[in-house]
Amino acid sequence: MDDKLELATFAGGCFWCVESDFEKLEGVQEVISGYTGGSVDQPSYEAVSAGGTGHLEAVQVYYDPQRISYETLLEAFWRQIDPTDSGGQFVDRGEQYRSAIFYHNPQQQAAAEKSRAALASSGRFDRPIVTELQAASRFWRAESYHQDYYKKNSLRYKFYRYRSGRDQFLRKTWGDELHPVTSSHSKYRKPDQAELRQQLTPLQFRVTQEEGTEPAFDNEYWDEKREGIYVDRVSGEPLFSSHDKYDSGTGWPSFSRPINDAAIVEQQDYKLIIPRTEVRSRYGDSHLGHLFDDGPEPTGKRYCINSASLRFVAKEQLVEKGYSELEALFRE
Repeated sequence: MDDKLELATFAGGCFWCVESDFEKLEGVQEVISGYTGGSVDQPSYEAVSAGGTGHLEAVQVYYDPQRISYETLLEAFWRQIDPTDSGGQFVDRGEQYRSAIFYHNPQQQAAAEKSRAALASSGRFDRPIVTELQAASRFWRAESYHQDYYKKNSLRYKFYRYRSGRDQFLRKTWGDELHPVTSSHSKYRKPDQAELRQQLTPLQFRVTQEEGTEPAFDNEYWDEKREGIYVDRVSGEPLFSSHDKYDSGTGWPSFSRPINDAAIVEQQDYKLIIPRTEVRSRYGDSHLGHLFDDGPEPTGKRYCINSASLRFVAKEQLVEKGYSELEALFRE
């Protein structure tokens, strides 16, 4: 592991979900699912999930402190859990699923205590904050099939997460504050509603702010073939590259992957009978479109995106428009 990385440990119920959410943060290098806080050596998933070992399902987060702070990890953690629930998390019940922060040094302990106290005094929750603070102890890596479960078994994971009630609770609790700014890219911001109404056309406002959908084959970029990047029309944050754009036959811009996975926030959309995966921009919180599993190799993904949510920046304009760091995408 890179010597410049630091370690943080959190328990927030199902470690599939906590691992997935932390791995989306820019500056997080790796997240490992496992068990900690108990007294049994070499615990198995079956033993921990049955209760009685004293262990909690937890994750170890390896992060670059030059890109994301421990304090920001704490802010992100609160936005993944119900910190008022002492009996588990969401559909998962039992002491093995309770929430906790395991600090590795006095600095982390002080930061965690301060963050928890701030949350308790914020008035966001009607009940007391019960998330525990404990000194980090032996961490046991979970079985291999649990690592990156959300990637390797995406359909099962999405179904479980939808049924758990986690996202519904978090969206209701945090609203527009659900995704904190996590890096130096905070220059990408969401303007207030009055500014947005002046800045956007009625269609762009309806799509980005009210989760609308524009007409197929009658939008700005569905047939765009120039080289360049596509940025969030609201915040300007870079999202997709022309290298990953392809003709899906749907009449909307389609991409096989984002420029950076951390730029995209996925959440379940319940508007239709069958849940879909909505994709939003991280800093602008703009509705972009939806993600499907019928795309081309090597990803097998189709990011079906509204042109109204995007602004195209040609490769010749990257420096002029402030995206010089992305010129490398177009070097031979």
